Amino acid sequence: MNDLIAAVNAAVRGPVIIALLAGTGIYLSVRTGFPQVRRFRYILRNTIGSLLRREKEARGDNISPFQAVSTALAGTVGTGNIAGVAGAVFIGGPGAVFWMWVSAFFGMCTKYAEIALAMKYRKQDSSGVYRGGPMYYITGGLGEGWRWLAVIFAVLGALAAFGIGNLTQSSEIAGACASLFDMRPIATGMILAAVVTVVLVGGVKRIGQITALLVPVMSGFYLLAGLTVILLRLNDVPSALLSILQGAFSLEAAGGGAVGYAIVAAMRQGVSRGVFSNEAGLGSAPIAHAASSTQNPVDQALWGVFEVFFDTIIICTITALTLLLSGFELGPEALAAYPSQGAAAAAAFNAVLPGQAGGFIIQVSLLFFALSTIISWSYYGECCLGYLTKDNKLVGMAYKAFFIFLCIAGATGSGRVMWDIADTLNILMAVPNLVALLGLSGIVVKMTRDYFGDPKRKLR
Repeated sequence: MNDLIAAVNAAVRGPVIIALLAGTGIYLSVRTGFPQVRRFRYILRNTIGSLLRREKEARGDNISPFQAVSTALAGTVGTGNIAGVAGAVFIGGPGAVFWMWVSAFFGMCTKYAEIALAMKYRKQDSSGVYRGGPMYYITGGLGEGWRWLAVIFAVLGALAAFGIGNLTQSSEIAGACASLFDMRPIATGMILAAVVTVVLVGGVKRIGQITALLVPVMSGFYLLAGLTVILLRLNDVPSALLSILQGAFSLEAAGGGAVGYAIVAAMRQGVSRGVFSNEAGLGSAPIAHAASSTQNPVDQALWGVFEVFFDTIIICTITALTLLLSGFELGPEALAAYPSQGAAAAAAFNAVLPGQAGGFIIQVSLLFFALSTIISWSYYGECCLGYLTKDNKLVGMAYKAFFIFLCIAGATGSGRVMWDIADTLNILMAVPNLVALLGLSGIVVKMTRDYFGDPKRKLR
């Protein structure tokens, strides 16, 4: 069964879905006039730059724009930014980083389009909270005849939240707590379940408040550690960057391999890691952004560009540079010498930082990254189920209870088959979402032109 699920998972993660994700980003970028380039300065000034000014307050039971992007980042900035990038660099070589950047460049526009549509077609539930995401803009934009596609997305999202958003993350937290505090998995699971219960009882409002605190702290901690490594090996940074550019088009694979294979390996690993790290096109993050109190869809969509930039161009690059500056031999055989991809990243940090500081940093980062992912995905799953059941309160409470129970199950068990199934479901979520993005691209183009064409808007 493990082999069968692994084969299905590998097929789903294959070149077809990656090409569809990347192709959608290219298509949307061309049609909207590359806002991630032409309007990048404006985007930074009106997203992260707006935090220096008075931020827009949350309204009612909804969340502020920053809380919305924090919830989305909590779901995307996860273990893949450490372990996933380590695997990509070891297998694809330094060139994988270049293709990771390329995928992020076009992914910025994909995420921008997702959020703009989620904001335009969102609905208010009985308590006044905004609900949105691919299932809403599929029916709202494409029409009721496409409800079957929205249902498919919602089913996949509700199920994937159990695995990608819980079981795998709970296991990572248990491993981190065992390493840091010598804590038994059952104790970790019980504490984690209690923490998640407190968060979920507070609804989207509390989720937004927690992630708005958690994301800056965990990201700042990891960035500080990564920048320390870079500063300690500053003289080697130019050669590391050169190896990235050379490796992107090299004919020799990392650790050996057939001539010409290196380019394919670097491209596949880089594009795959970029796409599945920032989740551009998967349809999950728009669910969080739709709960924002922002009224103009494009205002919130600008945060999507920043989100991909921060997740992949900043955090993933920090991980990649640390690996390259460590001087470790690359290649699949070299990676196999480590018990996990996360262990390879920890070894890279340890090679530069004194003592075992690197391992401590990785374990703490994995702990907080995994916790933030659980919190965000609990909301994604709840919204997907709410769409299917018309926000039935009883069903929602049962879903939350089972989600909390899985925190204990994930911390104490292996459940590898469930993890692989959920990983596959998570990737399959992209298919109905990409269909909607392509079908509604004309609406995204119109919203973009109306927004940036407004003579009252200060674009410089």
